[in-house]
Amino acid sequence: MEPLRSSDPARIADHRLLGRLGAGGMGVVYLARTPGGALVALKVLLAEYAEDQGFKERFRREVEVARRVDSPWAVPLVDADADAEAPWLATAFVPGPSLGEAVSAHGPLAEHGLRLLGARLAEALGEVHRAGLVHRDLKPGNVLLAHDGPRLIDFGIARAPEDTALTATGMVVGTPGYLSPEQAGGPGGDDIGPASDVFALGCVLAFAATGRAPFGSGAVDALLYRAVHDPADLDGVPPGLLEVVERCLEKDPAERPTAAELAQELAAAAAEATGWLPEPVTRLIAERSAAALALPDIEHTEISTAGASPQPNDTAPDESDVRDTPPDQSSAQTSTPATAPEPAPEDAVPPTGRRRFLLLAGGAVALAASGGAAWWAVARDGDSADGEPAASASPRRPVHTIALHGDLTGPQRDSGRAQERGLRLAVTEFNARADAPFTVQVKAVDDAGDPATAARLATELTDDPAVLAVVGTTTDATAQTALAKYDAGLLPVVGVSPGGINLALQGFRSFLQARLPDSVLPVYVSNYLTGTARSRKVGIVLDRPSGNYGTEMGSSLSNILVGAQQPYVPEVVSAMRRDFGSTVDGLLAAGTDSVFFAGLYDRGALIAGTLRERGFQGARVSGPALLDGRFLSEAQEAAEGWVMVAPVVDATVKPEAKAFAAAYRERWKEAPPRYAAEAYDVTAMLLKSLSGLPATGRTREALLAAVRAVKYEGITKPFAFQNTGRIVIDGTGGYLWRVEQGDFVYGGPAPLTG
Repeated sequence: MEPLRSSDPARIADHRLLGRLGAGGMGVVYLARTPGGALVALKVLLAEYAEDQGFKERFRREVEVARRVDSPWAVPLVDADADAEAPWLATAFVPGPSLGEAVSAHGPLAEHGLRLLGARLAEALGEVHRAGLVHRDLKPGNVLLAHDGPRLIDFGIARAPEDTALTATGMVVGTPGYLSPEQAGGPGGDDIGPASDVFALGCVLAFAATGRAPFGSGAVDALLYRAVHDPADLDGVPPGLLEVVERCLEKDPAERPTAAELAQELAAAAAEATGWLPEPVTRLIAERSAAALALPDIEHTEISTAGASPQPNDTAPDESDVRDTPPDQSSAQTSTPATAPEPAPEDAVPPTGRRRFLLLAGGAVALAASGGAAWWAVARDGDSADGEPAASASPRRPVHTIALHGDLTGPQRDSGRAQERGLRLAVTEFNARADAPFTVQVKAVDDAGDPATAARLATELTDDPAVLAVVGTTTDATAQTALAKYDAGLLPVVGVSPGGINLALQGFRSFLQARLPDSVLPVYVSNYLTGTARSRKVGIVLDRPSGNYGTEMGSSLSNILVGAQQPYVPEVVSAMRRDFGSTVDGLLAAGTDSVFFAGLYDRGALIAGTLRERGFQGARVSGPALLDGRFLSEAQEAAEGWVMVAPVVDATVKPEAKAFAAAYRERWKEAPPRYAAEAYDVTAMLLKSLSGLPATGRTREALLAAVRAVKYEGITKPFAFQNTGRIVIDGTGGYLWRVEQGDFVYGGPAPLTG
């Protein structure tokens, strides 16, 4: 939400404008009061498009569609004039968040909530279909949440199945990630019917149940391909709903149930709306409703341009990678993340009316947009799997945004999701404090482990002035491309899993490496091998495919052993070789009684298998790259007994993390995975540092300076940083893990001496 600008009218057709909810390439959406005093979201087509008969016809059709749909679970049209000089339409204002925003901020819905969500959206779709229409763009951002149930919005691209008048040749209309196979397969009319909306409903239910889109995220072409050819990822959908969602997601439209059949099947849940939403979402709806009621009436509305400034949302972003949406925040639409409208400067002291404007964010913005896929790309939050999370803002508090940049759907998604959840838990606890000086909003973006996507997302987060800090990225490769972008905007970035020493030595001003670098971990490795394992001669296998990681780990251990006058045998393995037989035979022939593997999990499984075949009984040690479930699954029995030195704790057994672990279990019904507690720690550190700044001084630069100077005692370890951004090396931060009975078992702090 932002204040009205000097170029904005005071009224449109007797509707008094209160502020801007969103803006896109073709129109602006305002919060307004009707002549009778009701709040509405009023969308007006920009003058240059109003003169284009094609755009004007599309707008007219949207009005017609909205008038034809009559359901308590669809946001109603209040008034419209499609033939005005500047065509406009007004829909009822719903202050609640979008589904994408709510799930991103507060996690998936419980089974009762999922059933009610499905039943009432199916009812709404049934009315759309009875009107002879297909919605064509059902997704988490087009579902608003209220105490009594969801509301379907956005009929901008809805049309009759046989109507191809508005479909451009070669255009796929809708939002990738929530498209049916018949939509994703290419443009068409006759084959895109009501069953297409049922498929999208299945995607929405999967997202609401798991916090992620069922066909992942990434490039548009990849999303379209998966929708047509790949099975949906339904891991985490409650067993009682799995069969329903699977039927919705059948590739053959004829195999899917109708919306009416779904509504009937899920009707029992719809009878009782009490408790269908998580408590934090219910509280958020109440707060936003109260803020809406407190808005000035028509006589007292003040038009002011103070503090208004151009916003990035004036150009329409593609809809995509934000998790949130699925938070979870993502994401699963196109390759560009949806960005929520920017609040005005939080620390300004605006007139009373304008101050309240800033509190109404999120769901209202989602309501504002129309035809979000191809023709009316208005910026809003919650448009994708991990849409921008909600800020549970007290009317008395300003709002600041902390972003999570991670791999949420790619190869390192387990680590990325763990970090996202740790961050969200820290934010939830902070926002619940009665003495919190501000409210924190979370924005989660998913790079799926792709360095190019990471760079683009970093640019977009840097360009968003609401974002004051970032936790991320998940991998060294994505950090390498993203950090220069963040540095350009001096946006503080705290990384808990990237470990390359080069990241801290490249001169990035805004990067803080909150874990021990990979090159330091071999100190603990050496102590373990020469002390605990009592090794007399160490075999070091440096695996070339592991790149900088393997080189840092292997070279550093070699140097340490040389300094300690400890015998060792080095072996370097080419990427062209997958057979470790000759390498292992060479080590055994040289008399080594322990092996350190400097490489990644996949080839680690290969050498583990070879060592087992040769009957090797000595210590087998590696670094954090083998602390990966895929090592266990690929190595099988050969993984047993391996030891890893890693910069991550097990929060379930660390006494200081007991409360965190309990809160995590309560919220996500599972033990906190690796890196969740570390992300929780650095988020709490950022919020404490930000809280220590004066209200008028909460800037990126000031926060960066505060965090660089911080000495923070976390639940995992102490945090303090050198001038280079590296964490202060104080003897903490290295931990032992061992494979026992097919699982990783935490062994506590790694030894400080040999």
